[in-house]
Amino acid sequence: MADLQPSRPAVICAAGRDAHGAVTYQQLSFRELEDESSRLAQALAEVGIGRGMRTALMVPPSLDFFALTFALFKVGAVPVLIDPGIGLSNLRGCLAHARPEAFVGITKAHAARVILGWARDTVRINVTVGSRLFWGGHTLSGLRERVSHGPSFGVAESGPDAAAAILFTSGSTGAPKGAVYTHDIFNAQVEHIGALYGIEPGEMDLATFPLFALFGPALGMTAVVPEMDASRPASADPVNIIGAIEKFGITNMFGSPALINRVGRYGELHNVKLPSLRRAISAGAPVPAKVLERFAGMLSPGAQIFTPYGATECLPVASMGSEEILRETRARTDQGAGVCVGRPVPGLSAKVIRISDAPIETWSDALELPAGEIGEIAVKAAHATRTYFNLPAATALAKIQDPADGGFYHRMGDVGYVDPQGRLWFCGRKAHRVATAQATLFSIPCEGVFNAHPKVFRTALVGVLRNGATEPVLCVELEPDARGASRDAIREELRALGAGHAHTRDIQTFLFHPSFPVDVRHNAKIFREKLAGWAAGKLR
Repeated sequence: MADLQPSRPAVICAAGRDAHGAVTYQQLSFRELEDESSRLAQALAEVGIGRGMRTALMVPPSLDFFALTFALFKVGAVPVLIDPGIGLSNLRGCLAHARPEAFVGITKAHAARVILGWARDTVRINVTVGSRLFWGGHTLSGLRERVSHGPSFGVAESGPDAAAAILFTSGSTGAPKGAVYTHDIFNAQVEHIGALYGIEPGEMDLATFPLFALFGPALGMTAVVPEMDASRPASADPVNIIGAIEKFGITNMFGSPALINRVGRYGELHNVKLPSLRRAISAGAPVPAKVLERFAGMLSPGAQIFTPYGATECLPVASMGSEEILRETRARTDQGAGVCVGRPVPGLSAKVIRISDAPIETWSDALELPAGEIGEIAVKAAHATRTYFNLPAATALAKIQDPADGGFYHRMGDVGYVDPQGRLWFCGRKAHRVATAQATLFSIPCEGVFNAHPKVFRTALVGVLRNGATEPVLCVELEPDARGASRDAIREELRALGAGHAHTRDIQTFLFHPSFPVDVRHNAKIFREKLAGWAAGKLR
């Protein structure tokens, strides 16, 4: 890309405010990003960070984040990427599992590392981005002084199966796990994303999620990082997001469902239009149709919001556009059919197998269920990760070896089915199914019925043990403008909605919650385990 479009900006990052209160930006061109990452790669190699070295990288979205990430790839190191907002105990656990030998982070991250003892037994090389205090090691400014601008750094040769990075899951249904990415997986992802959405070099990408932002320059897009806290997308100021889109003529945008919802609400209220956007991409949790409809109202004809389905271990699995959702599948979602996530991406094999909580060692066609029957989703693809780092039991639980071709199926941990058109329908996490004496209830099909109520923002189905039996309980979060409405009236309306469907008529207990606990990464995945504990306490 540096040869193809050397002077075009590769990264533009918000960098504070000027005297008049306007957002200021810093940028690197593709040639400058190439040169700066090569310069830092040379310096990292000189201080001992090289091929195969696991390196924790805790730097917020910035020019330094992009330059350091590509520098680590160039030396053949293995970046360990963890969302800082997952909580101190989870951070400590992730680093204990990953056992990094080097730690590159901002001052705050290093202070926490030293005081809380993160990876104390394994880290031997430190690089501080910013002011170094009492912990010694190197600084980023010091690394830059070591190496003057010179010839391009010779990128380390790595085999296709060599580890390229360790990316941690969000931990929405348990402790976060480190998925091992290889160079082949990254290559396959770049090709899939570019082809799937028709992305072309020269586009402008609004990067609101750090890890996904790295695909921008790899695909030849300019990554624009707006003024926001990337770990709290639900709290982003929509004025900053819309301002960046308008200022830079953004053509592509990735945003969590929470961010799409926040910007869409503002846009609807203020009649905002975003004519430059060709597409928006939203992932991390199902995007409600009313959220898609709101945001789509800001776009020009032909522009869509795409909702790729996948996970840290395999992304993308399937994809679908808002036109098809709003025209066709939303009505079925409201009737309790689940959420349609689209057709599997080219080259990926998706199967629906019988539900089991035990490991499945070897693939057999007998595992597969007939079309239309709900089971666990399992996928085989070149961009699926093969292992979790240092977690053999979790790897065995998630992977099914296929002796037919030496490959494997990754168990998504999600349940769903395939419709007659070959589309995948998502019915929730396997761990979130509620087994009562009468039936097994799946979260998304049940919640879809109640989410159709105009005063409801979202719902969550949980199971509570009462008198020796599991009782289905629906937790309800109301729309902001409905929080003063009569709870008794809404409860009866919800009960009437549920009575109209066989799979929801046994749900009789409704509890109103002020604000659901959600994951930090996307602010959209509902922590149903926490809600189940809350519901049990309320019912006691």
